[in-house]
Amino acid sequence: MATVKKNAERVNLIDTFKDFKDTKNIDRTTLVSVIEDSFRSVLQKTYGSDENFDVIVNPDKGDFEIYRNRVVVEDGNVQNENAEISLSEAQKIDEDYELGEEVSEKIEFAKFGRRAILTLRQTMASKILDLEHDNLYNKYADKVGQIVSGEVYQIWKREMLLLDDEGNELLLPKNEQIPGDFFRKGETVRAVVLRVDNLNNNPKIILSRTSPEFLRRLLEQEVPEINDGLITVQKIARVPGERAKIAVESYNERIDPVGACVGVKGSRIHGIVRELHNENIDVINYTSNIRLFIQRSLSPATISSITLDEEKKKAEVYMQPDQVSLAIGKNGDNIKLASMLTGYTIDVFRELDGQNPDEEDIYLDEFKDEIDPWIIDAIKGLGLETAKSVLDAPRAMLVEKADLEEDTVDEVLNILKEEFED
Repeated sequence: MATVKKNAERVNLIDTFKDFKDTKNIDRTTLVSVIEDSFRSVLQKTYGSDENFDVIVNPDKGDFEIYRNRVVVEDGNVQNENAEISLSEAQKIDEDYELGEEVSEKIEFAKFGRRAILTLRQTMASKILDLEHDNLYNKYADKVGQIVSGEVYQIWKREMLLLDDEGNELLLPKNEQIPGDFFRKGETVRAVVLRVDNLNNNPKIILSRTSPEFLRRLLEQEVPEINDGLITVQKIARVPGERAKIAVESYNERIDPVGACVGVKGSRIHGIVRELHNENIDVINYTSNIRLFIQRSLSPATISSITLDEEKKKAEVYMQPDQVSLAIGKNGDNIKLASMLTGYTIDVFRELDGQNPDEEDIYLDEFKDEIDPWIIDAIKGLGLETAKSVLDAPRAMLVEKADLEEDTVDEVLNILKEEFED
Protein backbone atom coordinates (compact mmCIF):
# COMPACT_ATOMS: atom_id res chain seq x y z
CA MET A 1 0.00 0.00 0.00
CA ALA A 2 2.83 2.40 0.89
CA THR A 3 4.43 1.84 -2.53
CA VAL A 4 1.14 2.44 -4.32
CA LYS A 5 0.57 5.67 -2.33
CA LYS A 6 4.13 6.82 -3.02
CA ASN A 7 3.78 6.18 -6.74
CA ALA A 8 0.42 7.95 -6.80
CA GLU A 9 1.99 11.01 -5.17
CA ARG A 10 4.89 10.82 -7.60
CA VAL A 11 2.52 10.73 -10.59
CA ASN A 12 0.49 13.58 -9.09
CA LEU A 13 3.66 15.64 -8.68
CA ILE A 14 4.79 14.98 -12.25
CA ASP A 15 1.32 15.94 -13.51
CA THR A 16 1.55 19.12 -11.48
CA PHE A 17 4.88 19.86 -13.11
CA LYS A 18 3.57 19.13 -16.61
CA ASP A 19 0.65 21.50 -16.09
CA PHE A 20 3.13 24.36 -16.30
CA LYS A 21 5.43 22.95 -18.98
CA ASP A 22 3.62 24.53 -21.92
CA THR A 23 2.73 27.80 -20.23
CA LYS A 24 2.17 30.51 -22.84
CA ASN A 25 4.23 33.68 -23.15
CA ILE A 26 7.06 32.39 -20.90
CA ASP A 27 10.40 31.35 -22.37
CA ARG A 28 12.04 28.07 -21.33
CA THR A 29 14.83 29.65 -19.27
CA THR A 30 12.41 31.76 -17.25
CA LEU A 31 10.07 28.80 -16.71
CA VAL A 32 12.93 26.65 -15.38
CA SER A 33 13.93 29.46 -13.02
CA VAL A 34 10.35 29.86 -11.74
CA ILE A 35 9.96 26.13 -11.11
CA GLU A 36 13.33 25.90 -9.36
CA ASP A 37 12.46 28.90 -7.15
CA SER A 38 9.16 27.22 -6.26
CA PHE A 39 10.94 24.02 -5.18
CA ARG A 40 13.46 26.02 -3.16
CA SER A 41 10.64 27.90 -1.43
CA VAL A 42 9.22 24.57 -0.19
CA LEU A 43 12.71 23.34 0.79
CA GLN A 44 13.29 26.46 2.87
CA LYS A 45 10.05 25.90 4.76
CA THR A 46 10.90 22.24 5.32
CA TYR A 47 14.62 22.42 6.18
CA GLY A 48 15.04 26.07 7.12
CA SER A 49 17.49 26.61 4.25
CA ASP A 50 17.92 25.58 0.63
CA GLU A 51 21.63 26.48 0.35
CA ASN A 52 22.94 22.91 0.27
CA PHE A 53 20.36 21.61 -2.22
CA ASP A 54 20.72 21.14 -5.98
CA VAL A 55 17.46 21.37 -7.92
CA ILE A 56 17.63 20.05 -11.49
CA VAL A 57 14.61 20.83 -13.66
CA ASN A 58 13.90 19.25 -17.04
CA PRO A 59 10.78 20.88 -18.54
CA ASP A 60 11.07 18.89 -21.78
CA LYS A 61 10.44 15.63 -19.93
CA GLY A 62 8.26 17.18 -17.27
CA ASP A 63 10.63 15.85 -14.59
CA PHE A 64 13.00 17.07 -11.90
CA GLU A 65 15.63 15.85 -9.42
CA ILE A 66 16.61 17.21 -5.99
CA TYR A 67 19.95 16.44 -4.30
CA ARG A 68 20.92 17.26 -0.71
CA ASN A 69 24.65 17.89 -0.16
CA ARG A 70 26.20 17.33 3.32
CA VAL A 71 29.74 17.01 4.65
CA VAL A 72 30.74 13.82 6.55
CA VAL A 73 31.75 14.45 10.19
CA GLU A 74 32.56 12.18 13.12
CA ASP A 75 29.69 10.55 14.94
CA GLY A 76 28.40 12.81 17.68
CA ASN A 77 29.86 15.98 16.08
CA VAL A 78 26.89 16.88 13.86
CA GLN A 79 26.03 20.49 14.67
CA ASN A 80 23.94 21.31 11.59
CA GLU A 81 21.89 18.37 10.40
CA ASN A 82 21.06 20.20 7.22
CA ALA A 83 24.72 20.67 6.21
CA GLU A 84 26.46 17.75 8.01
CA ILE A 85 26.02 13.99 8.23
CA SER A 86 27.63 11.56 10.66
CA LEU A 87 30.11 9.01 9.33
CA SER A 88 27.90 6.07 10.29
CA GLU A 89 24.86 7.59 8.54
CA ALA A 90 26.92 8.36 5.44
CA GLN A 91 28.24 4.77 5.30
CA LYS A 92 24.66 3.50 5.30
CA ILE A 93 24.32 5.29 1.97
CA ASP A 94 27.71 4.09 0.71
CA GLU A 95 30.25 2.27 2.90
CA ASP A 96 33.18 3.94 1.11
CA TYR A 97 32.43 7.42 2.48
CA GLU A 98 35.17 8.94 4.69
CA LEU A 99 35.42 11.98 6.95
CA GLY A 100 35.43 15.33 5.13
CA GLU A 101 33.83 14.01 1.97
CA GLU A 102 30.60 15.44 0.58
CA VAL A 103 27.55 13.23 0.40
CA SER A 104 25.11 14.00 -2.40
CA GLU A 105 21.84 12.31 -1.56
CA LYS A 106 18.81 12.24 -3.88
CA ILE A 107 15.64 13.49 -2.19
CA GLU A 108 12.23 12.08 -3.09
CA PHE A 109 10.01 15.15 -3.01
CA ALA A 110 6.90 12.96 -2.81
CA LYS A 111 8.01 11.94 0.71
CA PHE A 112 7.36 15.51 1.83
CA GLY A 113 3.63 14.76 1.76
CA ARG A 114 0.54 16.10 0.11
CA ARG A 115 0.70 19.46 1.85
CA ALA A 116 4.17 20.17 0.45
CA ILE A 117 3.03 19.14 -3.03
CA LEU A 118 -0.01 21.41 -2.74
CA THR A 119 2.17 24.28 -1.53
CA LEU A 120 4.51 23.70 -4.48
CA ARG A 121 1.62 23.77 -6.93
CA GLN A 122 0.18 26.96 -5.46
CA THR A 123 3.58 28.66 -5.40
CA MET A 124 4.26 27.73 -9.04
CA ALA A 125 0.80 28.85 -10.12
CA SER A 126 1.19 32.21 -8.35
CA LYS A 127 4.67 32.90 -9.74
CA ILE A 128 3.74 31.90 -13.29
CA LEU A 129 0.52 33.93 -13.20
CA ASP A 130 2.51 36.99 -12.12
CA LEU A 131 4.96 36.37 -14.96
CA GLU A 132 2.15 35.99 -17.49
CA HIS A 133 0.59 39.24 -16.32
CA ASP A 134 3.96 41.04 -16.51
CA ASN A 135 4.61 39.70 -20.00
CA LEU A 136 1.12 40.58 -21.17
CA TYR A 137 1.39 44.12 -19.81
CA ASN A 138 4.83 44.68 -21.36
CA LYS A 139 3.72 43.24 -24.69
CA TYR A 140 0.71 45.52 -25.06
CA ALA A 141 2.24 48.55 -23.35
CA ASP A 142 4.68 48.54 -26.28
CA LYS A 143 1.74 48.35 -28.71
CA VAL A 144 -0.20 51.38 -27.48
CA GLY A 145 -1.18 53.34 -30.60
CA GLN A 146 -0.77 50.33 -32.88
CA ILE A 147 -3.46 48.33 -34.67
CA VAL A 148 -4.17 44.81 -33.42
CA SER A 149 -6.71 42.18 -34.43
CA GLY A 150 -8.89 40.02 -32.25
CA GLU A 151 -11.71 37.53 -32.59
CA VAL A 152 -15.05 38.41 -31.01
CA TYR A 153 -15.55 36.06 -28.08
CA GLN A 154 -18.35 37.69 -26.12
CA ILE A 155 -20.56 40.75 -26.51
CA TRP A 156 -21.99 42.68 -23.58
CA LYS A 157 -24.02 45.86 -23.36
CA ARG A 158 -21.12 48.12 -22.44
CA GLU A 159 -18.15 46.35 -24.03
CA MET A 160 -17.00 43.53 -26.26
CA LEU A 161 -14.44 40.85 -25.40
CA LEU A 162 -11.93 39.88 -28.08
CA LEU A 163 -9.21 37.23 -28.03
CA ASP A 164 -5.90 37.68 -29.82
CA ASP A 165 -4.09 34.80 -31.57
CA GLU A 166 -2.54 33.76 -28.22
CA GLY A 167 -5.86 33.76 -26.38
CA ASN A 168 -5.20 37.02 -24.50
CA GLU A 169 -8.30 39.04 -23.62
CA LEU A 170 -8.82 42.45 -25.25
CA LEU A 171 -11.65 44.83 -24.34
CA LEU A 172 -13.43 47.11 -26.81
CA PRO A 173 -15.78 49.42 -24.83
CA LYS A 174 -19.03 50.56 -26.44
CA ASN A 175 -17.93 54.20 -26.39
CA GLU A 176 -14.79 53.23 -28.32
CA GLN A 177 -16.82 51.55 -31.07
CA ILE A 178 -17.92 53.39 -34.22
CA PRO A 179 -21.69 54.03 -34.11
CA GLY A 180 -22.19 51.77 -37.15
CA ASP A 181 -20.15 48.88 -35.71
CA PHE A 182 -21.97 45.57 -35.54
CA PHE A 183 -20.03 42.37 -34.96
CA ARG A 184 -20.96 38.75 -34.34
CA LYS A 185 -19.16 36.16 -32.28
CA GLY A 186 -16.24 34.68 -34.22
CA GLU A 187 -15.69 37.73 -36.44
CA THR A 188 -12.29 39.42 -36.61
CA VAL A 189 -12.11 43.04 -35.45
CA ARG A 190 -9.33 45.55 -35.99
CA ALA A 191 -8.71 48.35 -33.51
CA VAL A 192 -5.91 50.42 -32.04
CA VAL A 193 -4.54 49.78 -28.56
CA LEU A 194 -5.79 52.80 -26.62
CA ARG A 195 -4.20 52.04 -23.24
CA VAL A 196 -3.21 49.21 -20.87
CA ASP A 197 -4.53 49.40 -17.33
CA ASN A 198 -2.61 47.40 -14.72
CA LEU A 199 -4.53 47.56 -11.45
CA ASN A 200 -3.14 45.06 -8.91
CA ASN A 201 -0.93 43.51 -11.59
CA ASN A 202 -4.02 42.45 -13.54
CA PRO A 203 -3.54 44.01 -16.99
CA LYS A 204 -6.57 45.07 -19.04
CA ILE A 205 -6.00 45.93 -22.69
CA ILE A 206 -8.42 48.62 -23.86
CA LEU A 207 -8.95 49.03 -27.61
CA SER A 208 -10.50 51.84 -29.66
CA ARG A 209 -11.94 52.27 -33.15
CA THR A 210 -12.96 55.89 -32.58
CA SER A 211 -9.51 57.26 -31.75
CA PRO A 212 -7.85 59.52 -34.37
CA GLU A 213 -4.83 57.23 -33.94
CA PHE A 214 -6.83 54.36 -35.48
CA LEU A 215 -7.32 56.43 -38.64
CA ARG A 216 -3.64 57.42 -38.61
CA ARG A 217 -2.52 53.78 -38.48
CA LEU A 218 -4.95 52.77 -41.23
CA LEU A 219 -3.44 55.50 -43.40
CA GLU A 220 0.06 54.19 -42.70
CA GLN A 221 -1.02 50.73 -43.86
CA GLU A 222 -2.65 51.99 -47.06
CA VAL A 223 -0.23 54.78 -48.04
CA PRO A 224 3.41 53.60 -48.40
CA GLU A 225 4.67 57.19 -48.54
CA ILE A 226 3.42 57.78 -44.98
CA ASN A 227 5.00 54.60 -43.71
CA ASP A 228 8.27 55.55 -45.44
CA GLY A 229 8.26 59.04 -43.90
CA LEU A 230 7.84 60.88 -47.21
CA ILE A 231 4.44 62.20 -46.10
CA THR A 232 3.62 63.33 -42.57
CA VAL A 233 0.13 63.28 -41.06
CA GLN A 234 0.15 66.53 -39.10
CA LYS A 235 -3.41 66.69 -37.72
CA ILE A 236 -6.48 64.44 -37.56
CA ALA A 237 -10.00 65.33 -36.43
CA ARG A 238 -12.86 62.82 -36.36
CA VAL A 239 -16.56 62.53 -35.71
CA PRO A 240 -16.47 58.71 -35.72
CA GLY A 241 -18.66 57.10 -38.33
CA GLU A 242 -19.63 60.47 -39.82
CA ARG A 243 -16.71 62.53 -41.04
CA ALA A 244 -12.99 63.11 -40.61
CA LYS A 245 -10.46 65.69 -41.72
CA ILE A 246 -6.77 64.94 -42.16
CA ALA A 247 -4.00 67.47 -42.70
CA VAL A 248 -0.95 66.05 -44.49
CA GLU A 249 2.39 67.49 -45.54
CA SER A 250 5.31 66.44 -47.70
CA TYR A 251 8.81 67.92 -47.73
CA ASN A 252 9.41 66.49 -51.19
CA GLU A 253 8.09 68.90 -53.84
CA ARG A 254 7.63 66.02 -56.29
CA ILE A 255 5.09 64.33 -54.03
CA ASP A 256 1.49 65.50 -53.86
CA PRO A 257 0.53 64.47 -50.30
CA VAL A 258 -3.22 64.74 -50.85
CA GLY A 259 -3.12 62.82 -54.12
CA ALA A 260 -0.90 60.12 -52.63
CA CYS A 261 -3.26 59.61 -49.67
CA VAL A 262 -6.40 59.49 -51.79
CA GLY A 263 -4.93 57.34 -54.57
CA VAL A 264 -6.05 56.93 -58.16
CA LYS A 265 -9.84 57.32 -58.19
CA GLY A 266 -9.79 57.11 -54.40
CA SER A 267 -8.30 53.61 -54.42
CA ARG A 268 -6.24 54.11 -51.25
CA ILE A 269 -8.87 55.88 -49.20
CA HIS A 270 -11.77 53.57 -50.14
CA GLY A 271 -10.53 50.68 -48.00
CA ILE A 272 -10.27 52.97 -44.97
CA VAL A 273 -13.75 54.41 -45.60
CA ARG A 274 -15.20 50.88 -45.66
CA GLU A 275 -13.40 49.97 -42.42
CA LEU A 276 -14.89 53.07 -40.78
CA HIS A 277 -18.45 52.40 -42.04
CA ASN A 278 -18.46 55.02 -44.81
CA GLU A 279 -16.97 57.76 -42.68
CA ASN A 280 -16.37 60.67 -45.11
CA ILE A 281 -12.68 61.57 -45.11
CA ASP A 282 -11.38 64.96 -46.27
CA VAL A 283 -7.64 65.17 -46.93
CA ILE A 284 -6.11 68.66 -47.06
CA ASN A 285 -2.64 70.15 -47.33
CA TYR A 286 -1.25 71.27 -43.99
CA THR A 287 0.20 74.76 -43.63
CA SER A 288 1.53 76.78 -40.70
CA ASN A 289 -0.28 79.83 -42.14
CA ILE A 290 -3.32 79.75 -39.83
CA ARG A 291 -5.54 81.84 -42.15
CA LEU A 292 -4.88 79.52 -45.04
CA PHE A 293 -5.20 76.46 -42.81
CA ILE A 294 -8.64 77.58 -41.57
CA GLN A 295 -9.67 78.25 -45.16
CA ARG A 296 -8.62 74.77 -46.24
CA SER A 297 -10.18 73.18 -43.16
CA LEU A 298 -13.60 74.62 -44.00
CA SER A 299 -13.52 73.06 -47.46
CA PRO A 300 -15.66 72.64 -49.55
CA ALA A 301 -16.92 76.12 -48.52
CA THR A 302 -15.30 79.20 -50.08
CA ILE A 303 -14.27 81.97 -47.68
CA SER A 304 -14.37 85.70 -48.44
CA SER A 305 -12.41 86.97 -45.42
CA ILE A 306 -11.14 85.96 -41.97
CA THR A 307 -10.66 87.98 -38.79
CA LEU A 308 -8.35 86.33 -36.25
CA ASP A 309 -7.89 86.71 -32.51
CA GLU A 310 -4.72 84.69 -32.02
CA GLU A 311 -4.61 85.29 -28.27
CA LYS A 312 -8.08 83.81 -27.72
CA LYS A 313 -7.70 81.30 -30.58
CA LYS A 314 -10.86 82.56 -32.25
CA ALA A 315 -11.64 83.18 -35.91
CA GLU A 316 -14.54 85.02 -37.52
CA VAL A 317 -15.07 83.77 -41.04
CA TYR A 318 -17.13 85.71 -43.61
CA MET A 319 -18.55 84.15 -46.74
CA GLN A 320 -21.30 84.45 -49.30
CA PRO A 321 -24.77 83.26 -48.14
CA ASP A 322 -24.71 80.17 -50.35
CA GLN A 323 -21.45 79.02 -48.71
CA VAL A 324 -22.63 79.14 -45.08
CA SER A 325 -24.41 75.78 -45.05
CA LEU A 326 -21.37 74.16 -46.74
CA ALA A 327 -19.08 75.57 -44.07
CA ILE A 328 -21.31 74.34 -41.25
CA GLY A 329 -22.02 70.94 -42.80
CA LYS A 330 -24.45 68.22 -41.76
CA ASN A 331 -25.18 68.43 -38.02
CA GLY A 332 -22.46 71.08 -37.81
CA ASP A 333 -19.77 68.43 -38.47
CA ASN A 334 -17.73 70.43 -40.97
CA ILE A 335 -17.20 73.48 -38.79
CA LYS A 336 -16.72 71.31 -35.71
CA LEU A 337 -13.95 69.31 -37.42
CA ALA A 338 -12.34 72.48 -38.78
CA SER A 339 -12.19 73.85 -35.22
CA MET A 340 -10.72 70.59 -33.91
CA LEU A 341 -8.15 70.49 -36.72
CA THR A 342 -6.98 74.11 -36.43
CA GLY A 343 -7.40 74.56 -32.67
CA TYR A 344 -9.45 77.72 -33.27
CA THR A 345 -13.06 78.46 -32.33
CA ILE A 346 -14.62 79.36 -35.67
CA ASP A 347 -17.69 81.57 -36.09
CA VAL A 348 -19.22 81.75 -39.57
CA PHE A 349 -20.94 84.90 -40.82
CA ARG A 350 -22.92 85.58 -43.95
CA GLU A 351 -21.35 88.41 -45.93
CA LEU A 352 -23.96 90.92 -47.11
CA ASP A 353 -23.59 93.98 -49.29
CA GLY A 354 -22.58 96.94 -47.17
CA GLN A 355 -21.89 94.80 -44.06
CA ASN A 356 -19.02 95.91 -41.94
CA PRO A 357 -17.14 92.81 -40.66
CA ASP A 358 -16.06 94.73 -37.59
CA GLU A 359 -19.53 95.77 -36.41
CA GLU A 360 -20.57 94.56 -32.97
CA ASP A 361 -21.97 91.06 -32.47
CA ILE A 362 -23.37 89.26 -29.40
CA TYR A 363 -22.82 85.70 -28.22
CA LEU A 364 -25.96 83.55 -27.93
CA ASP A 365 -25.28 82.81 -24.27
CA GLU A 366 -26.15 86.45 -23.54
CA PHE A 367 -29.79 85.69 -24.47
CA LYS A 368 -30.38 82.94 -21.87
CA ASP A 369 -32.88 85.14 -20.03
CA GLU A 370 -35.06 85.31 -23.16
CA ILE A 371 -34.31 82.03 -24.95
CA ASP A 372 -34.40 78.60 -23.28
CA PRO A 373 -30.85 77.23 -22.79
CA TRP A 374 -31.68 73.97 -24.61
CA ILE A 375 -32.68 75.95 -27.68
CA ILE A 376 -29.42 77.89 -27.55
CA ASP A 377 -27.48 74.63 -27.20
CA ALA A 378 -29.31 73.15 -30.21
CA ILE A 379 -28.37 76.15 -32.34
CA LYS A 380 -24.78 76.19 -31.08
CA GLY A 381 -24.58 72.52 -32.10
CA LEU A 382 -24.67 73.81 -35.68
CA GLY A 383 -21.53 75.85 -35.04
CA LEU A 384 -23.47 79.11 -34.67
CA GLU A 385 -22.16 80.92 -31.60
CA THR A 386 -23.31 84.52 -32.13
CA ALA A 387 -26.56 86.36 -32.82
CA LYS A 388 -25.50 87.56 -36.26
CA SER A 389 -24.35 84.09 -37.32
CA VAL A 390 -27.88 82.85 -36.53
CA LEU A 391 -29.51 85.75 -38.36
CA ASP A 392 -27.23 85.11 -41.33
CA ALA A 393 -28.01 81.38 -41.43
CA PRO A 394 -30.88 80.11 -43.64
CA ARG A 395 -34.13 79.77 -41.68
CA ALA A 396 -34.79 76.33 -43.20
CA MET A 397 -31.41 75.11 -41.98
CA LEU A 398 -32.22 76.19 -38.42
CA VAL A 399 -35.52 74.31 -38.53
CA GLU A 400 -34.12 71.15 -40.09
CA LYS A 401 -30.64 70.77 -38.62
CA ALA A 402 -31.32 72.14 -35.14
CA ASP A 403 -34.53 70.08 -35.03
CA LEU A 404 -36.61 73.03 -33.85
CA GLU A 405 -40.26 73.96 -34.52
CA GLU A 406 -40.78 76.73 -37.07
CA ASP A 407 -42.53 78.89 -34.47
CA THR A 408 -39.57 78.46 -32.12
CA VAL A 409 -37.10 79.48 -34.82
CA ASP A 410 -39.18 82.53 -35.72
CA GLU A 411 -39.39 83.56 -32.08
CA VAL A 412 -35.59 83.25 -31.71
CA LEU A 413 -34.97 85.28 -34.87
CA ASN A 414 -37.35 88.03 -33.69
CA ILE A 415 -35.57 88.25 -30.31
CA LEU A 416 -32.18 88.52 -32.00
CA LYS A 417 -33.40 91.10 -34.56
CA GLU A 418 -34.89 93.27 -31.82
CA GLU A 419 -31.52 93.40 -30.09
CA PHE A 420 -29.86 94.98 -33.11
CA GLU A 421 -32.84 97.22 -33.95
CA ASP A 422 -32.59 98.68 -30.44
